[in-house]
Amino acid sequence: MSDFDVQDNTANHRFELLVDGAVAGLAMYRRRDEHTVVVTHSEVKPEFRGQGLGNELASRTLELIRSRGEKIVPICPFFARYVEEHSEYDDIVVR
Repeated sequence: MSDFDVQDNTANHRFELLVDGAVAGLAMYRRRDEHTVVVTHSEVKPEFRGQGLGNELASRTLELIRSRGEKIVPICPFFARYVEEHSEYDDIVVR
């Protein structure tokens, strides 16, 4: 069983999905203001694809954003579709 974690790499403006300590996926962002994160692009590295890690990246990133009391603007098509399909995040999505 793999160990998953998401960290905010503020220096590179991206959330990173770590799988057993290796960066498997990322979600690039910019800040609209101090309380709003705009996710512009996401990807899972080729060697990690086909394992549902895009969903892990999205859910864990959204939970991290929520835990910090922030909102998200999902410009990235994958994140936009994910939040549309997961109404439990409606409280943090800026539409």
